[in-house]
Amino acid sequence: MKLGRGLDALLGEMDEAYENEGSQKDTILEIALNDIQANPFQPRKNFDDDSLHELAESIKNDGLLQPIIVKEEIEGYVLIAGERRLRASKLAKLKNIRAIVLNSDNEKMRKFALIENIQREELNSVELAYAYQELLKLHNHTHEELSILIHKSRTHITNTIRLLQLSKNTQKALVEKKISAGHAKVLVGLDEKQQELVVNSIVGQKLSVREVESLIKGMKTEKKSVKKEDKFVPYNFTTLQEKFVDLGFKAKVNKNKFIIEFENESQIQNMLDWFS
Repeated sequence: MKLGRGLDALLGEMDEAYENEGSQKDTILEIALNDIQANPFQPRKNFDDDSLHELAESIKNDGLLQPIIVKEEIEGYVLIAGERRLRASKLAKLKNIRAIVLNSDNEKMRKFALIENIQREELNSVELAYAYQELLKLHNHTHEELSILIHKSRTHITNTIRLLQLSKNTQKALVEKKISAGHAKVLVGLDEKQQELVVNSIVGQKLSVREVESLIKGMKTEKKSVKKEDKFVPYNFTTLQEKFVDLGFKAKVNKNKFIIEFENESQIQNMLDWFS
């Protein structure tokens, strides 16, 4: 799909669904919470319990200000957008919830879930990275095109997606807020063992991002130094040196260089005769 079609049309459709709750195209109903299934394409995996309880209290006191979006199935409904509101309504012990019933297929459901969570900034850094990656695949957009459509900078999108290069354990530490997004960005490019070492140092020593940058710089310098040393494997010239000395030549060894010294033209001729 080219820029200007597909994802931007979907964004408009989501806004239209919320703005025209009573439109002919889509229907708004009171639906039993037990009749609604979770969205199988929900990109968000982590929900803050305290935040959900706060929302539940708000819904108890003020009601649900914005309905959720669902699509009708043979056996009830499937959630398209509004998982936090659905979970909070269950915590509030409500039996029914206001919902917009939208005509939608599975691909559109996936896109709705991704867009809503990005727009509401409800995803952690890793979930957001997967969401961006999924949208790029679904629409075959470049980072630049996606940045225009979702109003995020291209640099932000690119740097966020790079977090997927981190090991699973490092991603877990980021999700659990043991390390910050700033820490995570400077860990990209390290191997799994190096990441584990640095993450443990961040947690144990409360290192700042700048301190981590210095630590990684030192690790890379040390690694280069070790590699240079590893390249030098000394050769054993002992037997060869003894042979030349027996023939009357002066022979010296300097690292992996074997040096023969000649005292006169006669010695050069003797060597040539020796090799002939």
